[in-house]
Formats: sequence, structure tokens, C-alpha cells
Amino acid sequence: VQLQASGGGLVQAGDSLRLSCVASGHTFRQYSVGWFRQPPGKERECVAAIKGDGGSRYIADSVKGRFTMSRDYAKNTVYLEMNTLKPEDTAIYYCAAQRGLISSTLSHSQRYSYWGQGTQVTVSS
Repeated sequence: VQLQASGGGLVQAGDSLRLSCVASGHTFRQYSVGWFRQPPGKERECVAAIKGDGGSRYIADSVKGRFTMSRDYAKNTVYLEMNTLKPEDTAIYYCAAQRGLISSTLSHSQRYSYWGQGTQVTVSS
């Protein structure tokens, strides 16, 4: 599967952005998908993830209540709706996909084999 992330940009604190990740392949609904981010000089972390059937989700505490992840099976697309953005949300955001993940591993970046190219999100104060 190939992934194409988009939607990043430069915004002010309090603004919103919606990231999109479009996947190729007819079996995308079988893949768990995660949104990860890597702030400058820091390690990559999982922001949100969802299983292929949508039955299990992960959301990081740092974004809970502000970010929402969804997926559109008809469009082979997953979204990350980001509201009330903060300067600490500044990072490169990546989407990733993997088949066969169990719920407890949704947030583990090392479990994902397929990665998009990343999209930069910059939040100014």
C-alpha cells in the first residue's frame, strides 16, 4: 500500500487543520492506520490510530479532546482533524499503515511497515 499525506501548513495557535492520508490498494480497509508526529529534535510519537474495521482506536493524551481521527472507506482516506492547535503541536506529521495489528500495538511505530512522506504542521504563538 502507498500512502500520500497532505493538509499541513502554517497556522496560529487556536486554529484548526485537517490532515488527509490517501491510500492506494483495494484492501486498505484491512489495514490499521496511525498518525504519528515528530517534533524538531524529538522522537516520533503516535497521535492517533484506528484499526481497519474501526473497532479500536488510540488517541494520545496530549491531543485528546482536540484531535479526531476518522476514515472514509469509500475514498481510501483517513483524516486527522486538529482543533485548538498549540505551538507544541508543531511537527512533521506522518500517516502509516499495517495489517494485522492488535489493539494494544496501534500506537507502536515500529509495528508499521508502510509510511507516507510526511506533512509539516507549524503552529505559531
